[in-house]
Amino acid sequence: EYSDIHEQTGKLAHHVVRWVQKISYIDTAGMIELQFTDAVIPLITRLSEQYTEYDLKQVSELQSEYAIRLYELMMQWKTVGKTNKIALDDLRSKLGVEPEQYKKMCNFKARVLDLAISQINDFTDVTATYEQHKTGRAVTGFTFTFKQKKAPEQLATATNKNRDNATPDLFHSMTDDQISTFSKKLAALPELGSNAPMGASAEQFAAIIADDLKDPDKQKKYSKHLAKLGFKAAKSKVK
Repeated sequence: EYSDIHEQTGKLAHHVVRWVQKISYIDTAGMIELQFTDAVIPLITRLSEQYTEYDLKQVSELQSEYAIRLYELMMQWKTVGKTNKIALDDLRSKLGVEPEQYKKMCNFKARVLDLAISQINDFTDVTATYEQHKTGRAVTGFTFTFKQKKAPEQLATATNKNRDNATPDLFHSMTDDQISTFSKKLAALPELGSNAPMGASAEQFAAIIADDLKDPDKQKKYSKHLAKLGFKAAKSKVK
């Protein structure tokens, strides 16, 4: 759906168009071909100018269509971290809620907003909340506030900021310096590549492995790989 000015009348025109006019499946070739509709092509060519960009992996685990649309809506205010007040009817339209759906506010919040916020907080790179605005006793609009989550490597740094880099961990024989060095080496091993979360960078995967190396149980699954990389546990001294 999109709106523009009608050329002949100069009035606002609302359009509903399909994305594609033809889809082709090529058997045994692992290919799909899409042919966009003529009306959509001019809009696609202006993507970098007039549309909000975000990393597709952030919505890959969202199961609610309302969560996806709400995330997209919030990303328009990414640099601010808070949306303008959005009128209730406008919000319902932007989220794709049909006029006959969830007419009661309690149902709208439970089935649409609360569900969307919960999934966004669990599966994307932001943590979000919303505030409702009333005219008299009726809810007439909402404001959404959100902030960026810490990246995995930042969390690891925050967790270990008070640890002595030269002090062996209490649960095993690896020092913090060794964990930092070997987590990066492990993350680069081809045989461990399939364990990396989809879309994770090398640094993020290394941070995940670093956390595993601090856990006496999880560390065991890396034993043969650590040996391959030349890691040798420090021998305990007997006094």
